[in-house]
Amino acid sequence: MFRDVAPRLGVTPTITAEALTETNIGLALGHRCISVDHKTRISHSALRSLSEAGVAYISTRSAGHNHIDVEFARSIGICVEGVEYSPDSVADFTLMLMLMVLRNARSIITRAEHHDFRLNTARGKELRDMTVGVIGTGRIGAAVIQRLRGFGCPVLAYDGNPQDSAEYVSLDELIEQSDVIALHTPLTAATHHLLDAQRIDRMKRGAFVINTGRGALIDTEALVLALESGALGGAALDVLEGEDDIFYMDRRSRPIAEGMFLRLQRLSNVLITPHTAYYTDHALSDIVENTLKNCLDFEGRQHG
Repeated sequence: MFRDVAPRLGVTPTITAEALTETNIGLALGHRCISVDHKTRISHSALRSLSEAGVAYISTRSAGHNHIDVEFARSIGICVEGVEYSPDSVADFTLMLMLMVLRNARSIITRAEHHDFRLNTARGKELRDMTVGVIGTGRIGAAVIQRLRGFGCPVLAYDGNPQDSAEYVSLDELIEQSDVIALHTPLTAATHHLLDAQRIDRMKRGAFVINTGRGALIDTEALVLALESGALGGAALDVLEGEDDIFYMDRRSRPIAEGMFLRLQRLSNVLITPHTAYYTDHALSDIVENTLKNCLDFEGRQHG
């Protein structure tokens, strides 16, 4: 896609399949602007080496940039920016996961694959009967709220900077009153383990958690314990703590040793997808085009 879009914008990109590491910084020599993926963590020493190589701008192909220390990068002369893309990709996927976990889709599909077509002993729930709490109402969270209105369910929202016309409440109220909680807030030091053991303990019994934001927004161990005890009704997770060594890899012939991941996967009321909510034609087209435009805008600001 970069090769297709770049000529239209007058850009000649240098493309490598390798993720950025401290050993291949030389690939960036001669380039003031580079684009990196959303998975690779970039260390302080790698940032220093990039700066020494002449890099002044990093465009990360994601809305968030928790994998890069933005303040440190700024202190050594590197500007880091995320990229905007269609919020509909993640919003649609969030609603799909929400409906699937409420209707026990994993169990139904698994049983049907084994030709067991009996009705599930656990009945599904209708979204209109649930109060949905949306944490984070930026572009994606707002798009989720817009879709939820069509289902006729009560929606509560929490955001440090309210932007939508939703019913905003405190975080404590949202956690205590919601039957379903969807996470769409950026991962920062302040939001790390936003749903910790204490907050998970205060959720409604039988409530559901949907996470298409970042894995570390949830204390995974606390979530697993609440699911295993039956305190929570289920979870749908497109992102996980520790996903870097699992997602986007073929692990069929290499057993996964991550304990929390395996404990989650064993639960029939848990859906796990491999950080794929954003992965649509439209969103990827946006990411590629806006990445290139970000680099051009940066150069324009430097020479303007």
